[in-house]
This record gives sequence, C-alpha cells and structure tokens, in this order.
Amino acid sequence: MDRYLYIAMTGAKHALKAQQINNHNLANVNTPGFRADLHGLLSRPVTGPGYPSRVFSVETSLGSSLAQGPLITTGRALDVAINGTGWLAVQAQDGTEAYTRRGDLRIANGGLLQTGTGHLVLGNAGPVAIPPAKKVTIGQDGTITVIPVGQPDNAPVVVDRLRLVNPPPEALHKGDDGLFRLEGGTTAVPDAGVSVVSGALEASNVNTVEALVNMIDNARHFETYVKLMEIAKSNDKAGQRLLRTS
Repeated sequence: MDRYLYIAMTGAKHALKAQQINNHNLANVNTPGFRADLHGLLSRPVTGPGYPSRVFSVETSLGSSLAQGPLITTGRALDVAINGTGWLAVQAQDGTEAYTRRGDLRIANGGLLQTGTGHLVLGNAGPVAIPPAKKVTIGQDGTITVIPVGQPDNAPVVVDRLRLVNPPPEALHKGDDGLFRLEGGTTAVPDAGVSVVSGALEASNVNTVEALVNMIDNARHFETYVKLMEIAKSNDKAGQRLLRTS
C-alpha cells in the first residue's frame, strides 16, 4: 500500500511542478525573444536500510527551446531582431556579460542603450552610449549610426556596433533572470556572421496552443493522482477494519 501511495504522491508533486513551468512559459507568450523552458523526470532508487524496492522521480531541467520565434515588423528604429542564429550581448545586473534575443531597445538616461528589461546593451568597448541625436539607425551588421543634433541629415556618424555573438547552443544555460550565459562564466567572441533585422522584433517561441493543452493535461494528471491517494487511504482503512474483525 505504501508503494501505491508513494507513486501517487510523487506523481502529484511533479504534475504541479510541470504546471508551474508550463504556466511560466504561457505567461511569457508576449515577451520578445523569450525562450520556452523545458523539463523532464528521472527515476532514482530510494536508498536506505533494507532492499531498495522503491523508486522515486526527480525533476531535471532540459534547458530551453532555442527554436526561433516569429518576426514581427514594428517599424520602430530601435527595435532589432536577430536574423537566424546568434545572440545580443548585454550586461546583467551583477555586471557580467550575458546574452538575449530580446531586441526592444531604448535609450535611457545618460544616453545608455538598454533592452526592454533594463539591461545595458554591449558594444565593441562596453555599454553602448548614444549621444544626443535626431535620428538613430541600426544596420544589418549591428552598426549604430546617428545624425547628431545640429548636424545636416547627410552627415551620419558611426557611434558603435552591437556585440553580436553565436556560441554553441550546448554551451549556453539560462539563468533565473532569463538571460543566457556560457558555462564556466566565460564570454563569447563577436561573430561577424550574425545579422539583425531593424524595425522588427522576434516574438516568444512559446507555442500557445501546445501550452494550453499541457495546462489541461497537467491539471487532469494532478486530479488523477489525488484520487489515487484517496483510494489508497480508503483501502488502508478497509484493511484495518478487516484486521480488527479477524
């Protein structure tokens, strides 16, 4: 009976965990450049005194889906989308270099270029700073040009170039802040082969229909496991009554 109850209990626990991850993905369906989280379960024997006749499951992260999301044309000059593979280098809150596909850029106080989440965008020599300008343009190779205030429109000035990288997918891992980093804390070298599409954003790669179906399945699985635990409890009480009357 304890094996029956234990399996049902662990199943319910993992159904809740799967629902949590799935709902997190669903909540970010409109987040530019978001990468869906993946997870799975592994079987592990229960060790201890006696024969190891029990098995439990543990959650394991399978990383994130790196499939490209659809491109949405915005027409906004500071919106960029990575064309194909590659990443945009940013500065995380702890000062380390990290990578994202989110390209809804903006100019913050002091002229620093940031993503929509407030992370500083990195260029050739650190965070990109935009001087006062009446027009900002980002080229296909990430080159940032501006028309300075007070200058004629035919006198563009190159300010910096976005730091675009393309490390091996297997070397990347996603942090709690949603940014990707290289294993071991190393940094990727710029890759001239990475290009961007200006005036567009890459949408989340979360499949909404699939996520909604998973949400229903996880809820049903949880309900089934709870019913199994109730049945185990009922069978245990029935067995105790039989033992008392025998």
